[in-house]
Amino acid sequence: MSTDTFKALVARKADGGQTIALEQVDEAFLPPADVTVDVAYSTLNYKDGLALKGLSRILRTFPMVPGVDFAGTVRTSDSPAFTPGDPVVLTGWGVGETWSGGFAARARVKSEWLVKLPEGLDPRHAMAIGTAGFTAMLSVMALEQAGIAKGGEVLVTGAAGGVGSIAVRLLSRLGYRVVALTGRPAEAGFLTGLGAAEIMDRALLTTAGKPLQSERWAGAVDTVGGVVLANVLASTAGNGAVAACGLAGSTDLPTTVFPFILRGVSLLGINSVDTPKPKREAAWARLARDLSPADLDGMIQEVALEDLPARADAIIAGQVRGRTVVRI
Repeated sequence: MSTDTFKALVARKADGGQTIALEQVDEAFLPPADVTVDVAYSTLNYKDGLALKGLSRILRTFPMVPGVDFAGTVRTSDSPAFTPGDPVVLTGWGVGETWSGGFAARARVKSEWLVKLPEGLDPRHAMAIGTAGFTAMLSVMALEQAGIAKGGEVLVTGAAGGVGSIAVRLLSRLGYRVVALTGRPAEAGFLTGLGAAEIMDRALLTTAGKPLQSERWAGAVDTVGGVVLANVLASTAGNGAVAACGLAGSTDLPTTVFPFILRGVSLLGINSVDTPKPKREAAWARLARDLSPADLDGMIQEVALEDLPARADAIIAGQVRGRTVVRI
């Protein structure tokens, strides 16, 4: 195999949709930017599943390499901020949507999008965290900034998924009492192993309830949206806070202003796509400090690049546990 070419999972426009295939491409296929990275690992996120299936217009231009995150080492750099051999991680910024992404052995991106891996975090474990874990960390930081004290009871919805599983582990390690909401009772052992103190059936929150319910949660991390989020808000205690970071269930929010104006509940929006670099670096430093490799190893399912198209349906259907790490 020529060293001038590399493998990439490429989406191309086709009549009535798109095709996905593993191809050999060269660097001329990559967009112009100042840093080229040898990609070691990526991950399969919910958004990647949609992209691989051609749903929700995730991919905006073609041909396109999907994959919204990656970790590896700098190959070449025209930026003074990076030198060849630097270990780096990237999440967000439209990569894998409007810019060639992480499902390839090489990526070329803007230097301001990259973060140097913190000490003690290798590319494989960085992608065990990935976009999902980065989002979970932003959610935890938002709850901390809202004053949710350690020891309080925090609900995590979609707890067996990528964001949820890392949120459960982070919150439990930080001293919160974590209640894990899931529609998959078979994952109870997995979730208690991550530190969940209680497992709650998702069905209890999927039917519309009263606009104000019994106060329970000091805080919550919600990955679901819709009726579930409305019920979480209605049952959050006075001056509590809910970090909303996902829409696996619905983009709708059928609630009232009562939790906000009668209990002072805060709804904290989490945007992990274009987070400013200082906040990114702070979040990755916290992830390296607050999660150990052993914490992450039990969440990982590792797959090869060519396995991804067959995995898309499972992650869209919410059937994937923890983190799917893609070996490039």
